Amino acid sequence: MSRNVRPSAVVALALGASLVACRGGGDGAGGDTVVIGVAGPLELVYGRSMRQAAEMAAEELNAAGGIDGRRIELVIRDDAADAQQAISIANEFVDDARIVAVVGHITSGATLAAAGIYNAPENGLVEISPTASSPLVTNAGPWTFRVCPSDLEHGPALAAWLRERLGRQRAEVLYANDAYGRGVVESFARAFTGAGGTLVGTDPFLPNYVQQAGFLDPYVERGMARNAQGILIGGLADEAIEIIRTARRLGFTGPILGADGLLGVEEAGEVSEGVFVSTPFLPDMPAPLTQQFVAAYRERYGSDPDAYAALTYDALKLVAQAVGEVGSGREAIRDYIEDVGSDRRAYDGVTGRIAFDANGDAEGKPVVIGVIRGGAVVTAATN
Repeated sequence: MSRNVRPSAVVALALGASLVACRGGGDGAGGDTVVIGVAGPLELVYGRSMRQAAEMAAEELNAAGGIDGRRIELVIRDDAADAQQAISIANEFVDDARIVAVVGHITSGATLAAAGIYNAPENGLVEISPTASSPLVTNAGPWTFRVCPSDLEHGPALAAWLRERLGRQRAEVLYANDAYGRGVVESFARAFTGAGGTLVGTDPFLPNYVQQAGFLDPYVERGMARNAQGILIGGLADEAIEIIRTARRLGFTGPILGADGLLGVEEAGEVSEGVFVSTPFLPDMPAPLTQQFVAAYRERYGSDPDAYAALTYDALKLVAQAVGEVGSGREAIRDYIEDVGSDRRAYDGVTGRIAFDANGDAEGKPVVIGVIRGGAVVTAATN
């Protein structure tokens, strides 16, 4: 057992070692293949880029000989960003003895729901989320990891950009009333008010209702009546697009910002121009490894990769590296990944350095501010 096992999980891990055979064997017995589960909302824009990156990573590894001659096979499932569907998929994955680890889920709600299955004492299957940023993921369990920064990084970065870089003092906050939205708004609000800013409104919404005509108007109108100088959106691309359209239709001309959940709004066209997004990855980052990945992804798919793609790519290649080093046993893979950045060298990926702290969080993973220009997200100017 690795020395970095989270103290609260020692009992669960001990039970898991004795009971894991009850749920699919847990030895990754895949014959000539190494089978990795992949789960996300495949019909949504960020799920599509996740799938593309996972398939690209697997095909690159297979073209290079696989893992000790064993080909990588992906079992890809659509969780529709739904907690119950994520639980069902997690049960399927832990029951499949061939699956050595899971890259997923994408959204915080789905990740947290599935974590209850992956971390159950009788199960034990590594779950590496590319992009679940809710602070609650920190305590999801010893089998859950993430390669992205949490909302505790995104909120302050957005607050500093709005308050200090753009010089705006009054902000309206609209957020999805779920784990992700609440995480973004809580960290933003603390940082923004701490820097002397004022929140003129903090309004939750239910994502399923934003498509209804006029649903968002009262929120935006109230913020404008209170002289909001900026709007912070704590939500995902689909609902964010509706908020942006509503704000511009009603005449709001100030800056609109959001965390990485907004990636994908650039596909809405001109209305998204100038929207700011915090993210751990942008395709114009100059690192050679990053640019190699961007060029290969662009050639393959005809578009630039987003953070969902880049972080998925890193997560899947990290799992492959673990299997190559310690074999296909589920617990051995968990122990290997836990030690990345401590007892083992940090992983150098296309999104930069990946190292895990004692809670399975990506330690020291920074965020940058991007802006939508001409239908693409590029690094925002710092002067």
